[in-house]
Amino acid sequence: MDVSGGRGQPRPGNDESAEHTGPEAPAPGGTGDAPTAPSAPTPADAKDARPQGPPPAADAPAPGSGTPQDTGAAPDHAAPAHGRDRAPEHPEPPADRPARAPAGRPEHPDHPFAHSGSGKGQAPQRPEERRRGGLLMGRPFGVPVYVAPSWFLVAILITWVFGGQIDRVLPELGAASYLVSLFFAVAFYASVLVHELAHTLAALRFKLPVRRIQLQFFGGVSEIEKEAETPGREFVLAFVGPLLSAVLAGLFYLGLLAVDPGSVPGVLLAGLMVSNLIVAAFNLLPGLPLDGGRMLRAVVWAITGKPMTGTVAAAWVGRALAVCVLIGLPLLTQSGALGSDAVDNVGMDTVLDALLAAILAAIIWTGAGNSLRMARLREHLPELRARTLTRRAVPVESDTPLSEALRRANAAGARALVVVDADGVPVSLVREAAIVGVPEHRRPWVPVGTLAQDITDGMRVSAELAGEELLDALRATPATEYLVVEATGEIYGVLSAADVERAFVKAMARPS
Repeated sequence: MDVSGGRGQPRPGNDESAEHTGPEAPAPGGTGDAPTAPSAPTPADAKDARPQGPPPAADAPAPGSGTPQDTGAAPDHAAPAHGRDRAPEHPEPPADRPARAPAGRPEHPDHPFAHSGSGKGQAPQRPEERRRGGLLMGRPFGVPVYVAPSWFLVAILITWVFGGQIDRVLPELGAASYLVSLFFAVAFYASVLVHELAHTLAALRFKLPVRRIQLQFFGGVSEIEKEAETPGREFVLAFVGPLLSAVLAGLFYLGLLAVDPGSVPGVLLAGLMVSNLIVAAFNLLPGLPLDGGRMLRAVVWAITGKPMTGTVAAAWVGRALAVCVLIGLPLLTQSGALGSDAVDNVGMDTVLDALLAAILAAIIWTGAGNSLRMARLREHLPELRARTLTRRAVPVESDTPLSEALRRANAAGARALVVVDADGVPVSLVREAAIVGVPEHRRPWVPVGTLAQDITDGMRVSAELAGEELLDALRATPATEYLVVEATGEIYGVLSAADVERAFVKAMARPS
């Protein structure tokens, strides 16, 4: 369509190049390409100097509809031939103000209109984005803290193991030793939360948004949505967590000096001191996804000037570290190097040590791989640009017959319809699923206004948005189509969430 002014009136002339083509890789689960959509002959009053899509036969039928979440090929639509036999109820734009569409957007001839179900739908999601899970414990500093279900399993395990140790040290407690052990498990994870809050406060200090903190199996994670701008900030962001764990260990040691080591408080303080020292030391190991890996990444980044190089180096060190944990931890435990008695035969303790090592190694290996994928994602995000992905659209009034609206769209090479009021102000977007549901013989008698979804403030996005800003805008207001506007308020076109997903998948498939 023509980019229309703030009042929706088509403006003449748009000499931008039309050479850009958007990504056309189908999203996973797609059903393949649909047949090419028919388009009507271009009338004299809707001339367009732009290259038009292929002009197939005008009698091709419109296929069935899909679902809003469908990321495969969108269905085809055509203006029915008999729709042109009906006298149009609304005149076309005059010849001196042609219905021209903005340049620089992809032409998907096999997907002529934005695919939608209801007006609301699932906004494009980045692959690393997960739904919240677990029990919400609070919102310190405005960041939600969740306890994952796996934490309860670990709490039971810690209670059982540490309870047996307390029973040997303080046999007079009896069954109460397991109650003390449960308190230790809770206190230990409280110190893990303090560790994660250190990362969170540093991120907020650097104006990096934090989605949430989650306490889970073998620790916690702070989900920081954006990358630090400099390697120095990245280093600080990673270092504050182990630093605070070491500080907590020191505080627990000072508390231990003030109590009897053979008492319940003494045993608890000693356990918390040792556990926080282990957390600090383990997190300083130089491999992703550990804090030490992020510190190594920051150092390589500072040396090479390339954050991706730092990520690759730290991730592969993390994978090597996972192999070392898998093989070395059981050997160290069996040899007695970790403080326990040496074991010559294979028993239950040896099996449990091997299982623990395997779980830790899997967590580290998987985290290193996820770090590589996240880095590649951030590297390719700038390729997602609203201006490139936006579909051409034509403005129509709400009582325009569907057949006439489709004829105008095909004539202008557009693939979306924007409903405007009497003053030309855009008020709604015509939903493709609704178009598909109307038989061709009914289209001359169905007004487009009955098939449209009202445009809310969140469904208006700037044509200048790209990368993370674009995804954030779409996620803030989940829908399947969005009205794209220029900074001046002029209509640029319609952005389909399915097109964004396809472009995202194609970008991620390319090597870095």
